[in-house]
Amino acid sequence: MKKLILSGIAASAFLLSCGPKSTAVTGPKYSSSEKLAQGKTIFENSCAKCHQLPEPTKHDNQGWIKTLSRMAPKAKLNDDQHQMVYDYLISVNKK
Repeated sequence: MKKLILSGIAASAFLLSCGPKSTAVTGPKYSSSEKLAQGKTIFENSCAKCHQLPEPTKHDNQGWIKTLSRMAPKAKLNDDQHQMVYDYLISVNKK
């Protein structure tokens, strides 16, 4: 019985650790300086809570889509915030 309970707990922990992935961003949406500035602020405040901020040049546009799709739910970004961070990163990246 203990093995069954422990197996259930382990399986639940594994499924939760995978976490949801956000797919809100498929390409650029915002280009206004106000939205890009908001994206920069969200990036700096939300991402730096857990790790050192990556350089915007670390990924190309598609690489940022993949990375942010994984990280936005962990940072608890809504779809609009996710989009603003992406648009900020690609605006300074130019890859």
